[in-house]
Amino acid sequence: MMPAPYMRWAKTRPVPEYDLAGSNLLACTLDDLPGARDAIELNGLNPDGYAPLLDAIAARYGLTAAHVATAPGASGANFLAMTALIHAGDEVLVERPVYDPLPGVARLLGARITRFERAFEDSFDLDVDRVRAALTPATRLVVLSSPHNPSGALISGSALEGLARLADREGFRVLIDEVYLDGVYGERPRPAALHSDLFISTSSLTKAYGLSGLRAGWIVAAPGVIEAVHRVRDVVDGIGSFPSDRLALLAFSMLARLEARARAILQPNLAILAAFLDARPELEWVRPAGGNVAFPRLRGEEDTTEFAARLLRVHGTAIVPGAFFEAPAHFRIAFGCARPTLEAGLDRIGRALDARAGEGAA
Repeated sequence: MMPAPYMRWAKTRPVPEYDLAGSNLLACTLDDLPGARDAIELNGLNPDGYAPLLDAIAARYGLTAAHVATAPGASGANFLAMTALIHAGDEVLVERPVYDPLPGVARLLGARITRFERAFEDSFDLDVDRVRAALTPATRLVVLSSPHNPSGALISGSALEGLARLADREGFRVLIDEVYLDGVYGERPRPAALHSDLFISTSSLTKAYGLSGLRAGWIVAAPGVIEAVHRVRDVVDGIGSFPSDRLALLAFSMLARLEARARAILQPNLAILAAFLDARPELEWVRPAGGNVAFPRLRGEEDTTEFAARLLRVHGTAIVPGAFFEAPAHFRIAFGCARPTLEAGLDRIGRALDARAGEGAA
């Protein structure tokens, strides 16, 4: 069984000249994190998480440390949270398009997966009526991302409130991967976990801050859920990495600096991407509210897999075929990279689109 085909593809694909497939923010260097060398210690006490780091994360959310568990990245946070919440045979309702490690965890745990759509025609927003229609008496967990991976669309506050009322009435929990939330370009909305005790927020320092190597993730939820997560972690990795926790704490002390760095990369890059996509009549897209990715649809194409393969083979440029997100007419393009990489990659996507149009005319 391969629970997450996209992740296997992402780890084994050829290294392109221009990589617009990886969704991380341009990685920080040690110079971006002053004091990092002095902060590293190899050993320390962190039985259920490094207490100063738990306090820092909790303060970020306006909560107490009892509402927070640390994890090995956002993917690790999703795994720990789902393992604490569901059992084999439980029903899990998952959005589509989807970042495939999310249903992959549920499959790995033996859950039965059902789906609801986040439609392009709705700008990929959450339609609570679609969730309601897909529920059954066996639904234990609803799984979402906001900003949405792969589109970058943000779930509106009114939709979250409606979903909270529905969860309270029907008795299910909601896990929302918010790894891109700190990368929202305008006013940052409240994290989902602050809307309801039935909501679980997961995140990390990876996508919004360029600190993927730390694998510093977390879960924010009601204390009972957090206690269950701690007990799951007892049999996964025990206590986690103390050097990573120390560096993550340092990062939390300078989030404003890291946010400014991220904005300086993402805002101009998004403007470049928007100008390109808006000028291509064969592409239609939803402008992302946050994050490092966009999800254009290629008109007249049912499946972009061959287009992406040819783009890599002929033009040395990588994008992610939409089939990996169960939306094959789309492709995901990342723009958290260095500006020259983005500009060169877009130029080559344009060449590939021109060649496709010429072949169609012929």
